[in-house]
Amino acid sequence: MVSHILTLAAMAAYVTAFNCTREHLQDVANQYIGMMATGQHDRFENLAYTMVYVENNKTLSILNGTPAFGMTIDTNRSLYDTTQCKTFTEIIVTDPLHPYVIHTQMTLDNEGNVQLIDSLVTDKGDWAFNATGYRYWNSQEKWDPIPETERISREAIKAAGDAYADRCNDVTVQVPFGTPCARLEGGAYTGRGNLSANTCNIGGLPEHIPMLSRRYVIDEVMGVVDIFLGFTGLDRTRPKEGTPDSHLFRVEQGKIRYIHTVSACFVDGCGMNGTGIPPGIGR
Repeated sequence: MVSHILTLAAMAAYVTAFNCTREHLQDVANQYIGMMATGQHDRFENLAYTMVYVENNKTLSILNGTPAFGMTIDTNRSLYDTTQCKTFTEIIVTDPLHPYVIHTQMTLDNEGNVQLIDSLVTDKGDWAFNATGYRYWNSQEKWDPIPETERISREAIKAAGDAYADRCNDVTVQVPFGTPCARLEGGAYTGRGNLSANTCNIGGLPEHIPMLSRRYVIDEVMGVVDIFLGFTGLDRTRPKEGTPDSHLFRVEQGKIRYIHTVSACFVDGCGMNGTGIPPGIGR
């Protein structure tokens, strides 16, 4: 009798369990964008009571961190990981009073509420920062959903992004760069001229630089993986913990098509000022 009751209870829990859909994740991402635009956290209905807000690897509050200020958002892009129940949002602000490029990963709980907002907020003084350039080059790219017959597995998408990150520490790793391919960093762009002939395989990637603490959002419909990580070789003042960094990869037919990166520096220019390293190269 007891086992029968437990079975019924388990079945009831299964029936009422939260179903993490793209539609729900889209609604949550839109709530986040609304909060960032207005500075009004009460517009965010799906915040868990115990929600944690992290900004550039520091635990803060949405009441006094960047979400409290409001901003004029020029453009945004959101991605949805129904397997992990996570979202990714990219925000571009070119307001001369305070431009931003922001990458945010959000993690939902088993009731569909946000339990973690993990945000990389970049502005003046961060790696190659230029929000106007970031907005322009982003507008030249095509980020349509991948046709259903051409979609690849989340494991394959993740592997493409990991190959790039792994290559920074192991020069023998082969990165599946496509042709064309272009890399956008802070505002600097590797694509020039005939964009259809551009390549990301231009050399200059770091060597013996581990990419630590990777956190992923994977969207098979869009063919995209975003990786939050600690970029250990970027800021020479923080050689071990790594600079808070986001690498966003668009993967088409198994090959990397676009890369977007933002890095929140601890010191101006991530300690690379005066080193002769051109923005957008060597990353």
